[in-house]
Amino acid sequence: MTEQNKARYLFPSGYMADPSAHVFGDHLYIYPSHDRESGIPENDNGDHFDMRDYHVLRLDAPDQPEATDLGKILDVEDIPWAGRQLWDNDVVEYDGQYYLIYSLKDKNDTFHLGVAVAERPEGPFLPLPDPIRGSYSIDPCAFKDDDHEVYIYFGGLWGGQLQRYHDNRALEKAHLPEGSEPALPARVAKMDMATLQFAEEPRPVVITDDEGNPLRADDPHRFFEASWMHKRNGIYYFSYSTGDSHLLCYATSTSPYGPFRFRGELLQPVVGWTTHHSIVEWRGRWFLFHHDSVPSGGRTWLRSIKVAELVYEADGSLHLK
Repeated sequence: MTEQNKARYLFPSGYMADPSAHVFGDHLYIYPSHDRESGIPENDNGDHFDMRDYHVLRLDAPDQPEATDLGKILDVEDIPWAGRQLWDNDVVEYDGQYYLIYSLKDKNDTFHLGVAVAERPEGPFLPLPDPIRGSYSIDPCAFKDDDHEVYIYFGGLWGGQLQRYHDNRALEKAHLPEGSEPALPARVAKMDMATLQFAEEPRPVVITDDEGNPLRADDPHRFFEASWMHKRNGIYYFSYSTGDSHLLCYATSTSPYGPFRFRGELLQPVVGWTTHHSIVEWRGRWFLFHHDSVPSGGRTWLRSIKVAELVYEADGSLHLK
C-alpha cells in the first residue's frame, strides 16, 4: 500500500499546511499555516506564500472524516512588528495558558519567532509586542518535557534563512555547507515561560550516523527544515524534512539536546515538495499529520492536511501502519 492510500485528507475545503497537532482535554487541535494564492511565481525565497493568518482545526475522535475549522486565531495585522508571511507555528500549554510560537518576517523581511497567548486552545491569541530576543529562521516546535521544561526547536534553510547565521550571529554573507562539510543543523533553546524569552543561547541539533559522525551536507538524510519533537519510553524522537531529497526522517536520543542518531525514513517524497509534519499520541494510538498538494493540482504553495497512523516496533523504530 502506498503512503497516499494510508493517509486521508482532513480539511479538503481549504488550503492549510504545516500541521502542528496537540491533544488538549478531550480533543485534538491542529494549528496549521494558511496557504493563499499570491499571484507570484514560485521561488526559493518563498515569495509565492501569501500567508496572512492562522486558523485552528479540531478533531473530536481519531477517525473523524474531516476536521472542524474553529476559525481565525491570529492575523498578521494584529502583530506590531509584522512585515509579512506568517509561516508555520506550534502551540504549547503551560500552567493553564496556551502559547502560540510562530515564525514571521519583520519589516526588514527577516524571519523571527514570536509569541501569542490565549486562555483556551481555540484562541483567540493575543500577540506580544516584540519577537523573542535572539530568535531567527522558521519552523518552531514547542516541546514540553515530562518535567514541564519547554524547548523550542527551529530552523529552515533557503527561504527559512538559517544559512544566514552562525553561532547565533548573523553573517555578512550566507553560507550553505556543501559536499563533505557537516550539514547545517536545526537549533534548540530552552524557553523561560515566565518571561516568554529564550532561557539560553540556541544550540545546534546534531544528527549523526551510527558511528557518531555528524551527517554531511551531501547526505540525503540531512536536516533541511520542519523540526518536530516527541518522546516515548524515555527516548526523544527528532523528526524533520530533508529538503532536496524530499524525505521525512527521524533520529533518536536520550537527551532533548541530542546528539540524535539517524534511525530511518517515515515518508517518501509527497506531491508538493515539503514534508512539514507533527507526531502525536491520542487515545492509545500514534498519528502523523502532514500535507501535500494533490487537491490543488500539485501547486506547491497550496497544500492540504493529511493524517496517517503510525506504529512502533519493539526496538523503538517507527513506521506507517
